[in-house]
Amino acid sequence: MQNPIRQLTCLAPLQGFEATARHLSFTLAAAELCLTQSAISRQVQALEEQLGVPLFVRGHRKLTLTPAGEAMLASIQEVFRTLTRTVESIRVGQRRPVTLSTTIGIAALWLVPRLSRFLAEHPEIDVRISANNRLVDIQREGIDLALRYVMADPPPPASHLLFGEDIFPVATAEVLGELAVRPARAEDIARLTLLNYDDSTPEPWLEWSIWLKKLDLADVQPKAVLHFNHYDQLIAAAVAGQGVALGRSVLLAEHLASRRLLPMACGYRHVSQRAYFLVAASGDPRPEVRLLSDWLRVEAFASQR
Repeated sequence: MQNPIRQLTCLAPLQGFEATARHLSFTLAAAELCLTQSAISRQVQALEEQLGVPLFVRGHRKLTLTPAGEAMLASIQEVFRTLTRTVESIRVGQRRPVTLSTTIGIAALWLVPRLSRFLAEHPEIDVRISANNRLVDIQREGIDLALRYVMADPPPPASHLLFGEDIFPVATAEVLGELAVRPARAEDIARLTLLNYDDSTPEPWLEWSIWLKKLDLADVQPKAVLHFNHYDQLIAAAVAGQGVALGRSVLLAEHLASRRLLPMACGYRHVSQRAYFLVAASGDPRPEVRLLSDWLRVEAFASQR
């Protein structure tokens, strides 16, 4: 016995019928499917001929589903929903994420707090953050974009300048006390815990020894020194009131705006010779890579403002 499904060899009549049954209008169905009204009418007639029963009662300027039409509509819509779920699951499984490489500190303090805005605008794009303090080979390791903190002169090839930074001491209002409004003296440093960044960064101004020398306090011993090899952990300690950190202006913009951290009134801010650049892999980027790249540039501009 021949399977009756095999007689429905074309999907177009099913689509035409489903749209017509939903709208109860050949005209609206034709507009939805970008076809002519007569083409939709022929599709429905062909389906009715295959089934051997009418699916609509055709009145004057009015369509009504027959019982067979109602049953056919419910069945087709269930099939279409199943197909839609299957197609979406296959597409999600095959989606290639945009891989963005950056340092752990940039990821934690600047990128991740903002990333939800990009995902809200582009939920169809998967993003993979590869946070590592080593300088990766983006071509060899399959990286699409990289946020890098490097010398501004000369800039890295195939890059876009995002922002530079100032470096200055920061702490909570409780830790700083009067040091939020007046320069520190030797007795002030002696009561403070300094939070020191021990990572092998080439930026010397992230070390307290340089700052104490600049402030003519090189011979003063602080109350204590806490050492960190991850910058985001150092800042977390500063926000928790555990001591004074050397802050990076753009990375701490939200902490400073909310006054979770305040600058220490030392009378000096170091303008780093390094800056943050967006580096792209060579070749024509995928559309989703371009979207993330453009969004990062807009966010960088907003950060500087």
